Amino acid sequence: MSVFEKNTEEKLNGLLARAYDAEQGFTKAANQVESKALQRLFEQKANERNQFKAELEHELTAKGMDVTKYTGSFKGALHRAWMDTKALFSNADEEAMLEEVRNGEKVALEDYEDVLKETTLPASTINVLTNQKNKIEQSYNRANYLENAF
Repeated sequence: MSVFEKNTEEKLNGLLARAYDAEQGFTKAANQVESKALQRLFEQKANERNQFKAELEHELTAKGMDVTKYTGSFKGALHRAWMDTKALFSNADEEAMLEEVRNGEKVALEDYEDVLKETTLPASTINVLTNQKNKIEQSYNRANYLENAF
């Protein structure tokens, strides 16, 4: 039996889909920029999101919930297609890639805040989500800083 309500289960699976999308987006960004430093940053972020997926899957199964296996969301696929289009017309402009990273992280922060408002979350789930949200916030702030540097 699940300790979560169905709505919470759906929201957590939504965060899992977002982690998958972000991992794919960071991998795509790493392949589209010339800067070795940005490539490493994007690869690190892709690995971080892979870890997020593992943590979320563990949390879902530990609480008796179903884990929805994703190949990505429609919104995530659209965002990656937009990144491709932007790269095509901007010659893989690093500033454009950082802008897309920042936009994706902003939406992720909103999604995490929405789920963290749930009153039915156990402490372990709150800890996982808060840690992930803090890392996303650091990434968002770093993307802002790096974008301003270009």
